Parts: sequence; C-alpha cells; structure tokens
Amino acid sequence: MKRYEGRTKLVLTVNGEQRTVYVDPADTLLWTLRRGLGLTGTKLGCENGDCGACTVQLDGVPVKSCYTLTVDAADREITTIEGLRDTAVQEGFRAENGFQCGYCTPGFVMNAEALLRTHPEANRPVEVDWLQSNLCRCTGYEGIRRALEHARRATGS
Repeated sequence: MKRYEGRTKLVLTVNGEQRTVYVDPADTLLWTLRRGLGLTGTKLGCENGDCGACTVQLDGVPVKSCYTLTVDAADREITTIEGLRDTAVQEGFRAENGFQCGYCTPGFVMNAEALLRTHPEANRPVEVDWLQSNLCRCTGYEGIRRALEHARRATGS
C-alpha cells in the first residue's frame, strides 16, 4: 500500500480482474465498488449491516460491504453481482420470479450462490439460516425459495 495525498493506493481483485483504487482508511467496500469502480449492482440499503442489499463475497464468503473497510479487502478475491453473471442462481431468480422490486436481489443472489457452493445439499432450516441475513420488504420469500431450488436442480446438487 502506498499513500497518495492522504489516500492509500490499493490494488483490488474484483471479479477476477485487478483494479487500482485510491481510498481513505475509513472508506467502505460498498462505496469503493459503487463510486470508485462503477460497479453499481451492489446496492446501498441500510448502511449498518442489517438488510443485506450490499452483500458481496470476499474469498467466496458473503459479507456486508457497507461495513467492510476497503483496506480489509486488499489481497482478497472480491466477487460482486456483476461477477456472477449468467449463473444458475441468477437464472433461478429469473425463472421463479424470486424478486419483486429487485432491489434486494443482488444481495440474495450473492448469499444464495455461496450457500449452494458450500452446502449443495442444504435442507430448509440451513437455507433459512443462511438467507436470514438478507431482507426483502416486498415479497413473502416464496419466490426466493423456489429460485434456490431451481438453481440447485440446474447445478445437479
């Protein structure tokens, strides 16, 4: 890390690509992704880690980017919703209408992808446990549950 006019130069690996950013020590990953890198698929929700709209993956693990410091993401693999383009989980959300307004969907997709990758045969209680960190204010979660099952079938899990 080098300092430039009070800011720190970082090289981040985002969706498999190395990207250079200049950040203040207190910059969150959410704002670095959205403002610094133009990756606006990661949504701003509550900004205190409650809603999950800002969920991304660090080294394959879902995290809330609104309270993850960018400097803590250096030397780690960052995956955003843009990095999961055309995955079974996204197709499941499309096919099963696992969204209503769609604002929370990127966070749910990030979390659901990690769930299916790490626990391909998860039962309903495990799914509920994993997905409870994301909130949807529009739907009854039934479409999200169907989307997860659709993705599971598509991946052969």
